[in-house]
Amino acid sequence: MTRRRLAWTAGLALAITTLLATPALAQKGDLAAQGARINALNQAGKYAEALPLAQAMVASLEKGNDGRELSAALNNLGQVYAGQGRDDLAEPVYKRAIALMEKSLGLDTALISPELTNLAALYQRQGRFTEAEPLFKRALAVSEKSLSREHPDVGRALNNLATLYVKQERFADAEPLFRRALAIYQKAAGPEHPAVATVLNNIGQVERDLDRDADAEAPIKRSLAIREKVLGPDHPDVARSLNNLAGLYQHQQRYADAEPLYRRALAIRERALGPDHPDVATSTSNLADFLQATGRTADALPLAQKTLAANRAQLRVVLPILFAARQQSLLASEKALDDALGAIQRGSQSSAASAVNKLAVRLAAGSDRLAELVRKDQDLAAESEALDKAIIAAVSKPSAQRDVAAEQRSRARIAAIASARNGLQKTLAVEFPDYSLLSNPLPLTVKDIQPLLASDEAMVVYSVVDRRSYVVAITRERVDWKEIPLEADAITQKVTAFRRGLDVGKARDASGKSGLFDLALANELYVALLGPVEALTKDKRNLLVVPSAALTALPFHLLVTEKPQAAIPDRLESYRSAAWLLRRQAVSVLPSVISLKSLRAFARRDQSIKPMTGFGDPVFNPAAEGPADRRAASGKVAARSIATIAYADFWRGAGVDRARLAQALPQLPDTADELNAVARDVGAAEGDIHLGRDASETTLKRAALAQYGIIYFATHGLVAGDVKGLGEPSLALSIPDQPTELDDGLLTASEVAQLKLNADWVVLSACNTIAGDKPGAEALSGLARSFFYAGARALLVSHWAVDSEAATRLTTSTFELLKNEPKLGRAEALRRAMLAYLDDASSPRNAYPAMWGPFALIGEGEVR
Repeated sequence: MTRRRLAWTAGLALAITTLLATPALAQKGDLAAQGARINALNQAGKYAEALPLAQAMVASLEKGNDGRELSAALNNLGQVYAGQGRDDLAEPVYKRAIALMEKSLGLDTALISPELTNLAALYQRQGRFTEAEPLFKRALAVSEKSLSREHPDVGRALNNLATLYVKQERFADAEPLFRRALAIYQKAAGPEHPAVATVLNNIGQVERDLDRDADAEAPIKRSLAIREKVLGPDHPDVARSLNNLAGLYQHQQRYADAEPLYRRALAIRERALGPDHPDVATSTSNLADFLQATGRTADALPLAQKTLAANRAQLRVVLPILFAARQQSLLASEKALDDALGAIQRGSQSSAASAVNKLAVRLAAGSDRLAELVRKDQDLAAESEALDKAIIAAVSKPSAQRDVAAEQRSRARIAAIASARNGLQKTLAVEFPDYSLLSNPLPLTVKDIQPLLASDEAMVVYSVVDRRSYVVAITRERVDWKEIPLEADAITQKVTAFRRGLDVGKARDASGKSGLFDLALANELYVALLGPVEALTKDKRNLLVVPSAALTALPFHLLVTEKPQAAIPDRLESYRSAAWLLRRQAVSVLPSVISLKSLRAFARRDQSIKPMTGFGDPVFNPAAEGPADRRAASGKVAARSIATIAYADFWRGAGVDRARLAQALPQLPDTADELNAVARDVGAAEGDIHLGRDASETTLKRAALAQYGIIYFATHGLVAGDVKGLGEPSLALSIPDQPTELDDGLLTASEVAQLKLNADWVVLSACNTIAGDKPGAEALSGLARSFFYAGARALLVSHWAVDSEAATRLTTSTFELLKNEPKLGRAEALRRAMLAYLDDASSPRNAYPAMWGPFALIGEGEVR
């Protein structure tokens, strides 16, 4: 069930860290007094007064050699920044504090717990849960190891880890930690300490999240009473309790009790924190959401507009308000729609969309030298981010698992990168003054989008948020905005069920109907997702889809536009007569709205390019030397995927256990036929097609890839999580006799991002190449994101484990169609190739969608 998520108490770690006045600071008179003063101001929410004191304390200690005291002072400064909502300033301060504390007192000191906690809390506020959890766990581990089980620092660590579990909706894991923390604090600090109030507030929230409303009210009210008594009625922590109590009352439909609490919470935060603080935006959103839920759109609208203007809008709040305001004529239709589109574009920026933006900046640079400088800056930023994540991961580990020297080298490299980027930024500011604007493009309005669309195109933009979801349809002439009658959880469940029938094995084994593709569900999703805007979209030959959340994993071309005679036909060939959306329209997927402009604005200027380079028929078992041997070894036609034993298990010492590898990775000899056929259609030179042992990482990485218009891979696709030990999606190339850092046979997504491409089209004729960068991640965040970043304008990717024979036929047919009709467009050529396969009555399984429908076109689907 999707529950309303009101603002969780994001400052929990901060509130409890101040229980013990700066434990890391040595008690040296003035220093101790200064630390206590800063903590007291922080606790009182008087951040403007605390900031100059914290900055002065750091500046004073910078002159000495006491890393322990400087670390504690930096931690105080970070808390002030965090209290002001300046996480961008707090994060590097916390990281430096951790490094200094470890250097001064060793890796196992319990005094590092506050620094770890505060950095983890910052990551939690930003939704970076995978980075926050190990830091919270290490803070708990070092506290429990060095202190008694009843020590307040242990209570703090328990509370903070529990808050993370709540964010992850792991309520059953959170509750016992909160209750243990409460017992510790009540014993150590008494029943009316602010830390007790914090934990009580959290327990009340968990009770509500577990649908135990009757048990939720008492702890939240007790939390509020303690905070009002001890901290005063206008303290920001009072606003937290007010907000959570109001949320409970709203959940119970006690609206008259809820409203004054929301309003008082907002007033407290505005007075204490100032209008630009993120907690003020949270309270503004909560009140707006409440007013909308009680049918008062006119009152909710100005609050929603305030969060939009501050670029702190929550999609789940503002979209229903703008939608209702448009319906009620409270806001001009064009203004409401542009505000909604802007919020969607800002609030759902995927990693693939970000990669396209980076590509667009390089393409806009105007000269090869500037483009190289931009790419260098982007690559350095990516390297710094990767090193930083590695350091944080290391800091989260026990001391026995740490490589301190390697961490120091990484920190030194990050410092060198920062210096290099400063120089690059100065050069770019002089020679490329539009760099900053292009790096952070403004959202497109409807009037911006419409001229970019051809007369036969329709764009549909989705936003899937909690209780409501929306679709915006835009053509060159018209626009419409409709609500989708499905909650986010329902959409996820239906997309998951939809994909269960897309298994090529089902087409080979037609015995029984269990697990076959459900035509009724495909029609149900069509009615929900495209039915509301059908009047605008159905007569357009090309459909451009900008999906959101679970919809990124939905192959839209397999939706069914009319109610089928049977949900699951008795015979496979009966799937042929279904009213597939593909029969009506060619479908392209765009990573974002802005990518329409990014990908269309920059056609290749260099016409002296080579048509294509390709990599296929790799050698996974070097004992099978020639193509004939590999064909014999392959036996049956394979699916281009693997989900078996750990990749690491394939290595024996420095060599390869060829027998196990050959068993796990079937040879794909038909991919040589596929590549050769496509090469003939596009006029590629024989030397640009790399087969067998030549289809290797070494060949790929040494090639001048930027000179090719098409980059083509026909091989196995490996998905993160499918193979034990494989942390990111990869393409399998020829396995070398001796694996090296340059070439271990797996081209990973991070290695793809380092390639230098200038490709109109990258074809990934492999399995699951639309998949995310880790299990459960958004589609398009893995290989697709990396290829866009590397320099691709369009991708051909697969949604599932493709049948190798079918993949060969579909891709070669697509390119043959483009050869015969060069102006056809990639999306339309793919559509015709799929229909030709579907309508081939020579085999019943040709009609099954898992066979003919695995591929999707991401990015620019036209020929321009």
